[in-house]
Amino acid sequence: MRQEPFSGFGNRTVRRARLVVGLTFVFSLLACWYAVGLTQRLSPGGWTPPSADSVRAEAVLASEFRAGPPQLILLATAPDDSVDAPHAIAAGRDLTRRLTADGRIAWVNSYWQHPLPSLRAKDAESALVLIRLRGDEQAVREAAGDIIDRFTGAHGPLRVSASGAAAVLEETERLSDEGMRYAEFVAVPLVLLILLWVLGSVTAALLPVVVGVVAVAATTAFLRLLDTTTEVSLFALNITTALGFGLAVDFSLLLVSRYREELAGGSGPERALRRTLRGGGRTVVFSAVIIAASLCALLLFPLPLLRSLAYGGATVVCASAVGALTVLPALLVLLGNRLDRWDVFARLRRPERAVSSGAWFRLARTVMRRPVLVSVGALALLVLLAAPVTQVRFGMYDDRILPASSPVAETSQRLRAEFGSQWVDAASVVLPGKPGAMSGSVADPVLDAYARRLAQVPGVRRVDARTGTYRDGRRTAPPDASSGRFAGAGGTWLSVIPAGDDPLSPQGSRLAAALRAVPAPGPALVGGPGARLADTEHVLAGRLPAVVGVTVLVTFVLLLAFTRSVLIPVKALVLNALGLAATSGILVAVFQQGHLAPLFGDITAGGITDVVVPSLMFCVTFGLSMDYEVFLLSRIVDEHRRGSDTETAVAVGLQRTGGLFTSAALVFATVMAALALSSLVLLKLIGVGLALAVLLDCTVIRALLVPAVMRLAGRANWWMPRLGRRKDRSAPSPTPVPAAPMEAP
Repeated sequence: MRQEPFSGFGNRTVRRARLVVGLTFVFSLLACWYAVGLTQRLSPGGWTPPSADSVRAEAVLASEFRAGPPQLILLATAPDDSVDAPHAIAAGRDLTRRLTADGRIAWVNSYWQHPLPSLRAKDAESALVLIRLRGDEQAVREAAGDIIDRFTGAHGPLRVSASGAAAVLEETERLSDEGMRYAEFVAVPLVLLILLWVLGSVTAALLPVVVGVVAVAATTAFLRLLDTTTEVSLFALNITTALGFGLAVDFSLLLVSRYREELAGGSGPERALRRTLRGGGRTVVFSAVIIAASLCALLLFPLPLLRSLAYGGATVVCASAVGALTVLPALLVLLGNRLDRWDVFARLRRPERAVSSGAWFRLARTVMRRPVLVSVGALALLVLLAAPVTQVRFGMYDDRILPASSPVAETSQRLRAEFGSQWVDAASVVLPGKPGAMSGSVADPVLDAYARRLAQVPGVRRVDARTGTYRDGRRTAPPDASSGRFAGAGGTWLSVIPAGDDPLSPQGSRLAAALRAVPAPGPALVGGPGARLADTEHVLAGRLPAVVGVTVLVTFVLLLAFTRSVLIPVKALVLNALGLAATSGILVAVFQQGHLAPLFGDITAGGITDVVVPSLMFCVTFGLSMDYEVFLLSRIVDEHRRGSDTETAVAVGLQRTGGLFTSAALVFATVMAALALSSLVLLKLIGVGLALAVLLDCTVIRALLVPAVMRLAGRANWWMPRLGRRKDRSAPSPTPVPAAPMEAP
């Protein structure tokens, strides 16, 4: 056997199998030990570019004005009386005093400290305590969690509950961790059952699980290390662990199935392993590189969420491939002839059939007898599924990402119902500057004119400034006792209350753009939820063409090198785009429009699709689809190089890999669908989306469209410019390969 790269790699693995397994065991233990406490360190945020104007506006508010949106809102209710009753006042003042004494709190604005009408409900049964915390995001999270634990609940006649951005993040972290444990509890037994059925023995079924555990352990350790230098999203941990486990199973299934084929062909265990790594190893490496490249394209987005997903995703893909090419072969060597012990489904499983009589072979032949009919029908189905994309409404998730049963979600709904949106949804217009400068100490007439212009913007309910309150371009109230909070050392700011109740919707984004277009007396920074959405949309829309272009170009080049064909990579890219469009349409129909809501609970989250989701889904789904494409193409190309015509090559390739990638997709879909058991809408959406994507890919696209399109293309499938041709070193024999016979188009 010629010593090609993977053959030599297999030789070294065979000789050092015990050492490989021992080092892997030690490495996994150390990685798990190092990653302890990772979830408490990760950030639930990362949805907005750190350099955005909205982020800068909030930073200026906090540093120069000791103001800004409250990060924690305590809703104090007197269920049996009024918040103005003497005993309620005493309890409220005591609560305020204890909060003010906490050094982690920058400022407290309480109804019992400043009895403003806006801090009390109209029925006088509830009042607010607004809190701004000190420090970075990690310090804010820790302080918010402690304050919620200590100060919510009963306080004399008052009942206190929490809301606000910090409370939402704290609840998100709790539910994310809870959902991850629940998903593992449900997914692992189901995956083991599927692997038992596919691989035929308890021993063989445990091998992909071992590879998956090693890959996930390595990735969590890497994320722990990465967290010391940059912000890492909590959602990246949930997604990458599920992704890594699914890919480890994919790669392991491919190699174990090839290993068994070599054994059935008469090779001994060691020779079978070398031959498996020679052919299957090349497929695993190409697949891993394509998926990792798709995920690395997320680095072009300056969002911590997407960048941390790129780092973690690329790491887990590489770890899965390395584990499949090192740990799995070493275990196969040590197991020897014991691989097929304890086959619990032996009596139910049908005996192996010849390739030409297999179900996938017959399906491919049936499809290729009517390629036009199958192609039109499959394309019509994908277009129908993709149709809801035309009605997508982009926004960002807020507290409505939480389940309705969450205490934080309940408090947030009460805030909107009893106090309106001013404390949660208000926009901030900041005019920073040095003392005496026009953009800082803005003269009252100039500020008055600017506030009037802001109040005339469609969608604005009122504007609060140090010069008064404005509605419809007129000042409706003079400055009150609280107007000092709108001025600071060398600057001023205005609070813009929107007319709608959903600033993280398209209306909120348009309102932020309109506020920024109003001529200001100096440099102005617009912050708030709508501004954050507008900044995120601007960055994503600006970088998305580059991300798509890089992903498509890299994938095309890699598939070109893998297949030595121009048309096959183009076909793969087009079919992947159709599958992604169909998946996106289903997600819009389910999670934005609320169809099939009884299956998932309250999942509409304000009737929007999060603006970050399309970019995330594109890179992850695109890479996964190419994983199954590479599995199928590897066998089709090999069969064609042996001299088979296109129809035979496609039928044999589908028979060899159809059950493989369908089983792998079923395992991956099970792992991802387990995320849908989470209470968080975002994890439900990602889990369901990725599960549907792989199921659509392995059925409609790989089983139907690929055979039909390749039959229609005929000899054009194998066209390659002579300039790019070179001797194929991956061919099974150095002898020349006969050309395929002429075929009808």
